[in-house]
Amino acid sequence: MPDGQELGHKPGQFVQLSILGYGEAPISVASSPTRRGYFELGVRNAGTLTGALHRLNEGDEVGIRGPFGTFFDVEKLAGKDLLLISGGCGLAPMRSLIQYCQDRPEEFGKITILYGAKTPPERLFKEDLADWAQLDVFACKYAVDGVPGGGCFDDGQIGLITVLIPPLKINVQQAIAVIVGPPIMYRFVIAELKKKGMTEDHIIVSLERYMKCGVGKCGHCAIEHLYCCLDGPVFWLNEISGLRGAI
Repeated sequence: MPDGQELGHKPGQFVQLSILGYGEAPISVASSPTRRGYFELGVRNAGTLTGALHRLNEGDEVGIRGPFGTFFDVEKLAGKDLLLISGGCGLAPMRSLIQYCQDRPEEFGKITILYGAKTPPERLFKEDLADWAQLDVFACKYAVDGVPGGGCFDDGQIGLITVLIPPLKINVQQAIAVIVGPPIMYRFVIAELKKKGMTEDHIIVSLERYMKCGVGKCGHCAIEHLYCCLDGPVFWLNEISGLRGAI
């Protein structure tokens, strides 16, 4: 920040990023508030604004509003075993929670990281994935949908991320699952967790919607009576399981 102050975010929150002349878009914060003096955003080049961002140079300025939205409540997660499940770009917001756990492991029980991507080159934060796998505080399992050319994947399994769940030993009374990823992933991951005996009040999801204003005024991110930018993006599953279009 120009004045040196902290963003003041919590894991799982997002900001509205803007570039003059190109507009504004919601971007998840990809770093933990325990990392002082800076914050990080993971931005895919997917449109006009994000394309303009990718053309900027070091030292160029962007606009930031926020932080906005609900968050992964680390106080409620304290003392629990954590099952952190992310797919594709969902690793960006999950990274904020993983870094928090990495910096304060004494606050939690067993921490398991599951991550899936389409192919090995499409994995995000590859250096982090390698580092987390080497840390005693984490148990890491990675998967890719496939390998171009039919090769092997030395860092994990080939298949959808759901292949990583059945072998897990989960204390369903003690564990909390956190899920962040593409919409198609949620239904299948939740089904596998329920097969293990996990209930909806032990599952947290972070939902992706187009949060244009960030303050509950424009209505773009409405899920029935809820606004994803105010009531979310982080929800306990039992709060939204009955809402049409939530999952």
